[in-house]
Amino acid sequence: MTAAAITVSAPVESGIGLLAFTRQTLWLTWRGLRTIPRVPERLLDVTIQPIVFILLFLYVFGSAIHVAGVSYKDFLFPGILAQTLAFGIFGAGTYTANDMQEGVVDRFRSMPISRLAIIWSEVLCQMVEALLGLAITAGLGFALGWNPHLSVAGAFALMGLVLLALLAFTWLGVLFGMLVRSSDAVQGIGFIVIFPLTFLAGTFVPINGMAAVPRAIGHWDPVSAFVAAVRHLTTPGIGTSTGSWQLTHPLLAAALWCVLLIAIAMPLALWRFNRRLS
Repeated sequence: MTAAAITVSAPVESGIGLLAFTRQTLWLTWRGLRTIPRVPERLLDVTIQPIVFILLFLYVFGSAIHVAGVSYKDFLFPGILAQTLAFGIFGAGTYTANDMQEGVVDRFRSMPISRLAIIWSEVLCQMVEALLGLAITAGLGFALGWNPHLSVAGAFALMGLVLLALLAFTWLGVLFGMLVRSSDAVQGIGFIVIFPLTFLAGTFVPINGMAAVPRAIGHWDPVSAFVAAVRHLTTPGIGTSTGSWQLTHPLLAAALWCVLLIAIAMPLALWRFNRRLS
């Protein structure tokens, strides 16, 4: 059975050209996006969740939080944007786990479609959803008085960082979705690992004001580099923690984290995907 499946799919993989691969990937991505109106709760993690955090911390906890030299709005919104990037792991992992569990990928396997197109469509679909969440978060920030100070070069640097981070976190989420048995497991693991890391990353309060243990974790938390990088680009001169190399050089550190995550998650996800299909 396994040998037959591999034999049938091999000509499709070896004979497919770049144009056909691109067309298949875009078609499968569009297929994934078209399911959103039927399952709108898929977008809760990138739409409603950031809004809840913004309103809660800005108007409830924010009244008791004071950051020297900057308004709390200018401190908060870059952190929320970075948190939204990290939370892309939830959506990508859940979406991938559902497709694997419900047999959607098995149906695609019986069609003349590249395996690589299937998994890349999962990545692109989740990146589009995450971009929607970032747009909603930024739009709400502007409406509530957030005023980022971006130069032309800074705007391009921010867009490049966002796309690179989305690619890294999405591949990591796809890998999680391949490894677990259900979407519930993705949520459970995510809230145990990712959720605390976003809070320790200085998203809502300065890292230097934390107690010794969480401060030490925050100094080397991968999400901290993204939070500090977005703040560095949108609010020049803002005081950030200098307790680690990555917070002193946030742009370089964030880019290196992205490269590392992609280098680890992408090949492992592709390997796991082929194992599942075989």
